[in-house]
Amino acid sequence: MSDEITFEKSSGNVFADLDVPNPDEALLKAEVAQHLAELIASKGLAQAEVASLLNIDQPKVSALLHRRISGFSTDCLLRFVKALGYDVTVEIREKPHHRSKARIKVAFA
Repeated sequence: MSDEITFEKSSGNVFADLDVPNPDEALLKAEVAQHLAELIASKGLAQAEVASLLNIDQPKVSALLHRRISGFSTDCLLRFVKALGYDVTVEIREKPHHRSKARIKVAFA
């Protein structure tokens, strides 16, 4: 039995590494959900208050905060960001020539 540890270098997108369909979109959704949860935490609001702001019920807020996001579209999550009082900007630009594939990226200021 070998004591050698083998590993595979990540592509930078865990969803691509796991062969999830549409990995760029899955990563985008997960990143938006992560930042949304951080925005909610920074406001110090109770789940019932968040539910009222987002026009959803409290169990859905709980699911969101626990990153159970399969029931939410990316569009829905972006609307939640906006409902919390934050602007959402989408920027489309040509990919750099040194990169072989275009990507989707989230940047929070």
